[in-house]
Amino acid sequence: MKAIVALCALIALTGVFADEITTDEGVLVLTKDNFKSAITDNEFILVEFYAPWCGHCKALAPEYAKAAKMLEDDGSNVKLGKVDATEQGELAEEHGVRGYPTLKFFRNGNPSEYSGGRQAADIVNWLKKKTGPPAQELKTVEEAKAFIDKDKVVIIGFFKDQTSDNAKVFLDAAASIDDQPFAITSDEAVFAEYGAECGNIMLFKQFDEGKVLFEGKYKVQEIKKFAATNSLPLVVDFNHETAQKIFGGEIKSHLLLFLNKDEDHFNTVSEAARSIAKPFRDQLLFVTIDTKEEDHQRIMEFFGMKKEEVPAARLIRLEEDMAKYKPETNDLSAESLKEFVQAFLDGKLKQHLLSQELPEDWDKEPVKVLVASNFDEVVMDKTKDVLVEFYAPWCGHCKQLVPIYDKVAEHFKDNDAILVTKMDATVNELEHTKVTSFPTLKLYTKEHNKVVEYNGPRTFEGLTKFLETGGEDGAGADENEETEDDDAPRKDEL
Repeated sequence: MKAIVALCALIALTGVFADEITTDEGVLVLTKDNFKSAITDNEFILVEFYAPWCGHCKALAPEYAKAAKMLEDDGSNVKLGKVDATEQGELAEEHGVRGYPTLKFFRNGNPSEYSGGRQAADIVNWLKKKTGPPAQELKTVEEAKAFIDKDKVVIIGFFKDQTSDNAKVFLDAAASIDDQPFAITSDEAVFAEYGAECGNIMLFKQFDEGKVLFEGKYKVQEIKKFAATNSLPLVVDFNHETAQKIFGGEIKSHLLLFLNKDEDHFNTVSEAARSIAKPFRDQLLFVTIDTKEEDHQRIMEFFGMKKEEVPAARLIRLEEDMAKYKPETNDLSAESLKEFVQAFLDGKLKQHLLSQELPEDWDKEPVKVLVASNFDEVVMDKTKDVLVEFYAPWCGHCKQLVPIYDKVAEHFKDNDAILVTKMDATVNELEHTKVTSFPTLKLYTKEHNKVVEYNGPRTFEGLTKFLETGGEDGAGADENEETEDDDAPRKDEL
């Protein structure tokens, strides 16, 4: 009998240990055994599903741990947890994890998507917005000073009546903005300390002019634009912290300055840009990119730029059709930069399209090589159906396609009515065709030059049938086919 009791106790004790949650730098380590208890025992918990080999996960790890410490120091009941999705595959599948890192916020066990930034302060601000009032109430000057000193950017609304229509608009805007902390005050002494009048909204920042007064209409969108425009420096340094705010923000036009921080031109050009940036800040971001950083080489490749061209400027417009512009001069003085930006805003610039030199042996192999300069001549030949692969040299899926694509070209090499071609779309651009994922396969049909995109399986059989049917078989969307390479740069990494 004693043995049975001891065995039962051991089983129960084993169950306790199986469910026990350990921590790593303040972050709860979650598994399939303790996950349910973690999301039900904690009212609020943010969970990161990660892979140990994932570069983005490695970059997030120290910020995530720092955020956990900040929450702990604040006495917050919000917890951070993490799941190694490579070991806890069943758990990751259950929660629809398709990429790394994936962050999900649980409120009383109910999940929602995390949509904040990846710096510690961004994570904490997002969580505070989701778990507390949209704006902290400031009752004394001391509280206001502490609030302003705590973050690089904060926004305060000065309202005698916090139930007024304008105050409600301010609070609605505060609830919709995750990146910056908001506060509201009715205290006379706080008004006097900052020279505020009733209805003022002020953005305080630890750089540039220090304080900005909102002068727009009391509409949520106006306040959101004010916050987004003024929360970044006049000239933004591109890095992991700012990337998402630059490329994911509401301002879609950017002047990119490619500079080397180790050389004298960095400060000279940065100051020239800063001196002219303020009048344009509602329409355009000024961004410096340190070209000596290895992580920034992909951006230089994207613009077809070589290190010997630095220092240099480019303009980019991130609308539905991405457009790039190059100045006519290498002069990066304040006056020259101002003229370049103004010409862009006035619609006077022509897009800068990349093109390689045409290789002498471009048509030697079964797969013909295209560049921007010979594209129209070859592809628009009305006597042939021309298949074009738009690829990127670094794209994993493109590399996997090479032997299959070569085999298809070999199969049709003696067919005068079918031509198989390829073009490196990272260094060759076309005004009439924009490519957003790799590889992209398009068939330009004979006679009418109708363009049919291939969405079938990337197999020899699939591609040959596509060509033999004049683009009819394989043109329909295949929801199960992955069309974008895992190695492709994300928008926030450009």
